[in-house]
Amino acid sequence: MKRGLPVLFAAAWLALSAAAQVKITPGADKIDIEIGGKPYSTFYMRGEEVTKPYLWPVRAATGTYVTRAFPMDKVAEEEKGPKDHPHQRGIWFAHDSVNGIDFWNNEASYKEPPKRGVMVLKKVGQVKSGKDQGSLAATFDWTDRQGNVVLTEDRVMTFHADPTLRIIDVDVTLTSVQTVVWGDSKDGAFGIRLRPVLDEQGGTGKIVNADGLTGERQLWGKPSNWCDYSGTIGDEKVGVAILDNPENPRHPVRWHARGYGLFAANPFGVAAFTNDKSQNGAQTVEPGRSLRYRYRVIVHSGDVQSADIAALYAQYSSGK
Repeated sequence: MKRGLPVLFAAAWLALSAAAQVKITPGADKIDIEIGGKPYSTFYMRGEEVTKPYLWPVRAATGTYVTRAFPMDKVAEEEKGPKDHPHQRGIWFAHDSVNGIDFWNNEASYKEPPKRGVMVLKKVGQVKSGKDQGSLAATFDWTDRQGNVVLTEDRVMTFHADPTLRIIDVDVTLTSVQTVVWGDSKDGAFGIRLRPVLDEQGGTGKIVNADGLTGERQLWGKPSNWCDYSGTIGDEKVGVAILDNPENPRHPVRWHARGYGLFAANPFGVAAFTNDKSQNGAQTVEPGRSLRYRYRVIVHSGDVQSADIAALYAQYSSGK
């Protein structure tokens, strides 16, 4: 009987793995995510061109991808369009002014000014697959080009299985190693770069925030509980929403949302958005102290109204 127990446990584990709707598979440099037996996304953590971790591609429940392929891949749809901002890869978290160091515009292909930082994988934490959700954890050192650690990031990402939605919860804790000054600037922090067909400028996209403001001109830099970017890919109406957790510092967050397909939640910009230099939004965090930010990404069918993003935010903000 004792010799049979390991076999039984192994069989049970395999059965659970096979039944899992969200499967997380860690590798040395990246972690693959499957939902319902199909590839969903990959979390890139380390590599020659990985100067900050990013999640790419991101797909709807139908399998349609919603994030831009450039510069990771070449697709015919994007060949005729502009090749701008190659540092905007999939979904990422960064900022362009951390003790004066730029972790946002830090693409490996750029020339090497001294103030461009790199996020270095320190360790991969717990990875869990499951029937309804799966999660991964990883720790990164934010370093200058000389390898000096400025702060440490602990990240947990949770992926939910749903018949019609793709939901990703991102939990980022930033712990200062040095005294860290987070500068007041526009290029931050939790960002997504969308597929060009979804762009507001030249595409089918429409940007809407929780307060009913629409389009870049109305809502850029304005605080709001959530922001949604939706459009049409072929015959499919699809959108992506970012929800700001009500416990985040400076909630509701300001939105760095652009017509060319970028939209980002930026808790660090104040004067950068208001053009009022008396409103300095810089934050100083002493060694050993932390900032924590949580966001929910929802990839949905339809537009902001048919997806009822307002109700989904109410559910999220209540902790459900």
